[in-house]
Amino acid sequence: MARHIYSCPLRWSDMDAFGHVNNVVFLRYLEEARIDFMFRLRPKDGSPSFSGGSVVARHEIDYVLPLVHRHEPVVIESWVTRIGAASLTIAYEIKDAEGSSQVYVRASTVVVPYNLEAGRPRRITEEERSHLRRYLDGADSDEGVLVA
Repeated sequence: MARHIYSCPLRWSDMDAFGHVNNVVFLRYLEEARIDFMFRLRPKDGSPSFSGGSVVARHEIDYVLPLVHRHEPVVIESWVTRIGAASLTIAYEIKDAEGSSQVYVRASTVVVPYNLEAGRPRRITEEERSHLRRYLDGADSDEGVLVA
């Protein structure tokens, strides 16, 4: 299973009054990594894959260690844990560096592809599914299960 690696800079404004990165800021970090994963890596051949909208249906975050401001970016590793008919789950670890055992946050997000023109969720296309499978963690996968 491949993992998507995103280098995320820390900003001075990310800290709260206690001197560590505020819990809400971690959602922004995850969003940056997710957008990079789903849109920057999409096929470059003019394919419409992942070009429509998507909505977040759920976030789950475990704060493992406090993170304080520094000049070195954190690394966000992302992978897919579930692909359903009309949703997918992306898991993340926010770390010091790729392969590092120092984890600050473990999280997951349920993403639902969305047809902006129709104003409703849509199915994951076969092309999108093929792309996502490269990042699928088979141990926790229920890909064969259709989820509306």
